[in-house]
Amino acid sequence: MIIGNQITGIGDFQQILFHDEKVEIANDTLLKVKRCYDFLQEFCEGKVIYGINTGFGPMAPYRINKRHQKELQYNLIRSHASGSGNPLPPVYIKSLMLSRLNTLLLGYSGVHPSVIILLKDMINADILPLVFEHGGVGASGDLVQLAHLSLGLIGEGECYYKGSITETKLALQAENLQAAEIYIREGLGIMNGTSAMCGIGMINLMYAHKLTELSILLSCMMNEIVRSFSDHFSEELNHAKLHQGQRNVAKRMRENLADSKLIRTRQEHMYSGMEESSEIIEDKVQEYYSLRCVPQILGPVTETLESAIQVLENEINSANDNPVIDPETKNVYHGGNFHGDYPALEMDKIRIAITKLSMLSERQINYLMNHKLNNILPPFANLGKLGLNFGMQGVQFTAVSTTAENQTLSNPMYIHSIPNNNDNQDIVSMGSNAAWLTKKVIDNTFEVLAIQAMCLVQAIDYLKCENMLSAASRKFYQEIRTIFPVFKEDEPKYKAIKKITEQLKNI
Repeated sequence: MIIGNQITGIGDFQQILFHDEKVEIANDTLLKVKRCYDFLQEFCEGKVIYGINTGFGPMAPYRINKRHQKELQYNLIRSHASGSGNPLPPVYIKSLMLSRLNTLLLGYSGVHPSVIILLKDMINADILPLVFEHGGVGASGDLVQLAHLSLGLIGEGECYYKGSITETKLALQAENLQAAEIYIREGLGIMNGTSAMCGIGMINLMYAHKLTELSILLSCMMNEIVRSFSDHFSEELNHAKLHQGQRNVAKRMRENLADSKLIRTRQEHMYSGMEESSEIIEDKVQEYYSLRCVPQILGPVTETLESAIQVLENEINSANDNPVIDPETKNVYHGGNFHGDYPALEMDKIRIAITKLSMLSERQINYLMNHKLNNILPPFANLGKLGLNFGMQGVQFTAVSTTAENQTLSNPMYIHSIPNNNDNQDIVSMGSNAAWLTKKVIDNTFEVLAIQAMCLVQAIDYLKCENMLSAASRKFYQEIRTIFPVFKEDEPKYKAIKKITEQLKNI
């Protein structure tokens, strides 16, 4: 896939990260990068330019003489490679690298083309420098995370390579690659940007999209097993509100349920032939909110996701470092394009939205577990002997616990600015933290939906309604049953939760 000569979108990331498509760079794109580098090399003579012949951050007033300027870049990389916590999983590091590569290809960073070619080659060879979860505050970009990327580019530190962690210099040697050379500002050019939060964020958005699709499908199955009425996802009702997300979710529900033999029409069952023989109507007039309000709950989730995709695609296709080198106007502009507020805020919004999605799932699980609510299933969808066996009782605790963690994690990072860097960075975005917490919430939510899927298939078997399900629901039921067979006798469920979670996450 050729990147850099057009807008790189989430679909391109998905192909490279999950379908092993290789990255290529068009020659005219490399020429644009070289023009920027050549201009900077000529322009910086006799001028004070931040990060080339000055110190960094609050040490910018200190002039750096020419013989120390390359050393300055190495010092910046090595001093800021100070992350802690667990390394990011390899695919997230690869996404981070792809995000940085895409930004550098815009030709505003002034880095030498050889560094960009090496970054592309490392992506294609899956030489992924270790980047750690803790470190960046997302103001002068993701300095600490991107310092670890830079460390790999200069052949130092450690990396993931061929399924294990090894010294980066050895991985480069194995692929006949040479470590990057510093020319003018390659250290700052790699480090100064929002590529860590965006790299993590792009994968978050892919998985968040998968979660919304799954939640719609599981909600449809919930409505099927209780033989709900169709009017709450009807076009007429949902078009009475103007929210496009709500309308789209309702449409997806209608499509999924079009051939279901379990969904009922209110006209047939409530609006005709009703006799006033009793003061109590035995049939439920309306379903609980977790079944009836799915379009209204998941609608804003899907709209939030669509907005976030646009913002992050804009960010990774923008010059998000400092200074910006512009050969067209023959000038160097100092400013704050590295500040991560745009992606930070979107990650917080996604985290809140996915937490709400997990809360919907947890309430639907509770409905399945509580026989006094559903009136059609034994307690905890128990197919064994009541009292002796426990059915799905144990997994409900896990779903509740995990959802509760999501609720705490969904508090925003965006407003938790802490001044640092001798108050040079006096207001920061915490974007990489926001993206990482969002990953955690998304992972949690897949586990909650996996538990819901387990409960649903047990309920379907108890009700013996598989053949009456819609085609979409029946297909999902069969997929889950291949890795989670029907059970009556009690058995540990932790392996099943893991298997189903992995199945649901498959992109």
